[in-house]
Amino acid sequence: MSAILQAPSASPNNPSPPGPGGPAAANAAAASFASLTARLDYLSPPDLEQVRQAYRFADEAHLGQLRNSGEPYITHPIAVAAQCAEWKLDAQALMAALLHDALEDCGVSKAELIERFGSPVAELVDGLTKLDKLQFNTREESQAESFRKMLLAMARDVRVILIKLADRSHNMRTLADVPRSKWARIASETQEIYAPIAYRLGLNQTYRELQDLSFRHLHPWRHAVLEKALERARNRRRDLIQKVRKEVETAFESANMSVRIGGREKTLYSIYRKMDEKHLSFAQITDMYGFRLLVPNQSDCYTAMGTLHQLYKPVPGKFKDHIAIPKLNGYQSLHTTLVGPSGVTIEFQIRTEAMHVVAESGVAAHWLYKANEPDSPMTARLGAQWLQSLLDIQNETRDAAEFWDHVKVDLFPDAVYVFTPKSRILALPRGATVVDFAYAIHSDIGDRTMAARVNGEQVPLRTELKNGDVVEVVTASVSAPNPAWLSFVRTGRARSKIRHHLKTLAQTESEGLGEKLLLQALRAEGIERFPTDDSTSAGIWDKLLRFTGNRNRSELLVDIGLGKRIAGIVAKRMATLLSESGEKPNAVLMTRERFNAESSGHSTVIVDGSENASVQYASCCRPIPGDVIVGYLGRGEGLVVHAEDCAVARKLHNKDSERFIGVEWSDEPTRAFETGIVVTVNNGKGVLARVASALAASEADIIHIDMGQEAAQETTDLRFVIAVRDRQHLATALRNLQRTSSVLQARRCTAAGA
Repeated sequence: MSAILQAPSASPNNPSPPGPGGPAAANAAAASFASLTARLDYLSPPDLEQVRQAYRFADEAHLGQLRNSGEPYITHPIAVAAQCAEWKLDAQALMAALLHDALEDCGVSKAELIERFGSPVAELVDGLTKLDKLQFNTREESQAESFRKMLLAMARDVRVILIKLADRSHNMRTLADVPRSKWARIASETQEIYAPIAYRLGLNQTYRELQDLSFRHLHPWRHAVLEKALERARNRRRDLIQKVRKEVETAFESANMSVRIGGREKTLYSIYRKMDEKHLSFAQITDMYGFRLLVPNQSDCYTAMGTLHQLYKPVPGKFKDHIAIPKLNGYQSLHTTLVGPSGVTIEFQIRTEAMHVVAESGVAAHWLYKANEPDSPMTARLGAQWLQSLLDIQNETRDAAEFWDHVKVDLFPDAVYVFTPKSRILALPRGATVVDFAYAIHSDIGDRTMAARVNGEQVPLRTELKNGDVVEVVTASVSAPNPAWLSFVRTGRARSKIRHHLKTLAQTESEGLGEKLLLQALRAEGIERFPTDDSTSAGIWDKLLRFTGNRNRSELLVDIGLGKRIAGIVAKRMATLLSESGEKPNAVLMTRERFNAESSGHSTVIVDGSENASVQYASCCRPIPGDVIVGYLGRGEGLVVHAEDCAVARKLHNKDSERFIGVEWSDEPTRAFETGIVVTVNNGKGVLARVASALAASEADIIHIDMGQEAAQETTDLRFVIAVRDRQHLATALRNLQRTSSVLQARRCTAAGA
């Protein structure tokens, strides 16, 4: 990257000379609000007064604190605010810049800032404080990129990042005052994290300064050697540069073109990086010097390039059109390299004044650039979409609230960046939950997830993660994926792993149910057990599988459990095959089993609620222990349990009676079962709370509430789905409801919509 030639600014290695009165007077001047006032002439008097109040508060909060240099600490917030003022940031940003260390270092609370300066300023300061707490614990390049993205994403307001970059810039300028043992860490972090963020936002001047300052403190000797070499080269080529400048000025005067010409010089770090990457000596770097041409409008850029190409010959392959195809950060310019006098190659950059503002200040150009012509080419072609949309808002309205509502969107809207407990950074889709995080770590972790902590606090598994969260997953060997997880996970990996586990589990359970049903049907045919595993039995199983069309015994049993095959038909075929092989049915067993089946309707399956996917309880009638029930083997659905008096079950029985089997409740069900109730109440204040309290007192869990869509009337039906142990438990809950004030009636809802 390049910079316009200018007088060197004050820095730790190039300090400004002290003024009259010595260092003490200089410190006092730097610590006073007057040093900032001259830069704030763009603010209105009320805004200026607010900034002054923030300065007074910060000055008082930092009273007695000193920086490593011995200066009063307030000089740092003032320097940060001064940089923000260079970008023409608004009063809220300047106030936050002055107060940015108050929360962390001075014990000031966020509530106090809200009370004194309003919520927007407090949120900016809080955002800066949160960024300061993040620790960059690794030097891996991929981690650095994730960390950069997370910093950008965490700053929901672009001003937070701008103030943070101003803060880092001043800290780097004064790094010489910090113990040398800390230089490497701070400079590396600046080079890997903050300089690329400045580039991403188009803050090229800040980007170049941060890179050079990092280079100076990471490699002091190399920086000093290159600095001397560049100074010698600058002196040698001064006459050549002046000659080229004069020839270019003459060419544009002849063409009657208005152009502003500035010299530009490659930064020390960019020279060093080019030497290192391409294995070149300093003498082989030919593009250290160049010129920047600023012209009135976009079409003049291409005209100016034509004029230059007539003056000097262009180097083939060294032309780039960043106006037609802007860089991601909004940068626009024409770049062309020409062969000048004495065969020296010189790069020219051609752009408009407006493009130059964006090129140097990026996202801060919204405050620096005031477009007089909203329809100008510059407004229409600023580059990256997010930058374009912000400029459109700036040009169309002067409403600060509307502008900031638009600015407060994340620069990376589709991702969140979170930490593992060991500080590894994971990128997940926006809206990702704790379960997505667990599966992103490892599928075994996801399958065994039982609970989670985010930032040290216990949270539900469906909790959506935010940028910067530290997520810890608690696992248990007995835990397994829950079908309900599919309703809130966002990543395809988590969804596919959960489905795979549930499918495998369902097949295992269905196989167990199918084996049970087939054995019951075989006993009714006088066969006490499955054929033994020998060569004869293998032949019987092969013939049976050819009859059913299944590939293996396991698949056949799964099909029976899922209702795709009727156990009685398969059992009759197996009995025939066994008879053909010489095994006769047991007449006593057949008589007893068939008598039991006739007296109870069918061979009975016992259910207790622990069957998971292989047995479903019909939502149309919601049977509970104590109800008389029947079982329907739906095609591919497994066993569906209905109440005997269910209208849906009666229709299915009339159409498909052979698919019904006997089902009975276990003496000790393993869980509570859902059922529906309707509570008719007098409308009034707190009635829903009283009804819920009565259900809680009955130890009945509320699963769902439906209050209907009708407008409020004198009486209303409240429909609940509750979980109870059995009919007796339900009766207790209904009695408690009947005794509750405002309740007119409470009854069980035994059919959908009833």
